[in-house]
Amino acid sequence: MNRKPIFAANWKMNKGPSETEIFLKSFLPKIHGQDFPCEIVIAPPFVSLPKISEILRDASAGSDGQPVRIGAQDCSCHDAGAYTGEVSVFMLRELLVQYAIVGHSERRTIQGESDTLIHAKLRKAREAMLKPVFCIGETLAQRESGELERVLSTQVAEGLRGLDPKDVLETVIAYEPVWAIGTGVTASSAQAQEAHALVRSLVAGLHGADAASRVRILYGGSVKPDNAAELMACPDIDGALVGGASLEPQSFFEIIRRGCGRP
Repeated sequence: MNRKPIFAANWKMNKGPSETEIFLKSFLPKIHGQDFPCEIVIAPPFVSLPKISEILRDASAGSDGQPVRIGAQDCSCHDAGAYTGEVSVFMLRELLVQYAIVGHSERRTIQGESDTLIHAKLRKAREAMLKPVFCIGETLAQRESGELERVLSTQVAEGLRGLDPKDVLETVIAYEPVWAIGTGVTASSAQAQEAHALVRSLVAGLHGADAASRVRILYGGSVKPDNAAELMACPDIDGALVGGASLEPQSFFEIIRRGCGRP
């Protein structure tokens, strides 16, 4: 099955509007005319979404058929109301956002987000026709105690519960071993492939073999230019959710270039 790869930059709490503009002025010329066979997603902080939306609109780089998409790092499960600090999916749509990260391990651990809340956010994103980047992954303690399959099975089942086939296919799953996020430690290609194959089998059990063969599963966890090609050579890895290495234009470009197998 031919699945279009995705390389998504999660900037976390980095780069305000002015730094976002500087990044894009350097990054966009690098990908201009490259025609990479992938989607490129950039998810800046909320405050920088208007700036990236403005720049991509003016450059006509965010329209259909173009490689750059805008992502949000989170979304609310509510439409509107007395939810201080929250941002609704419909507000995001006004800013040309097409992807929304849900369930990132930092929100699971630091903000205490549950599988139930993450599921609600995923469904709300689909209501607004956003494509969720649904993050899952185990801690080092869970992996070492043999709980990998149990943890991923629970997260996948809860996150995708009750979705119709179209919503499953519009959801991008991002496997991020918690022990490899921001640590400089990367899962080996064999470890990553094993986990991705497991996730695909879990999707097959829940939603059928066709959905499993078509859903895109990204790897996240200290992805760098040096390991992008090796990871992307794994049959069940369909791209990368990139943290720190996406903050520098040349580094993110190199991940995309090497991940796409370009010289």
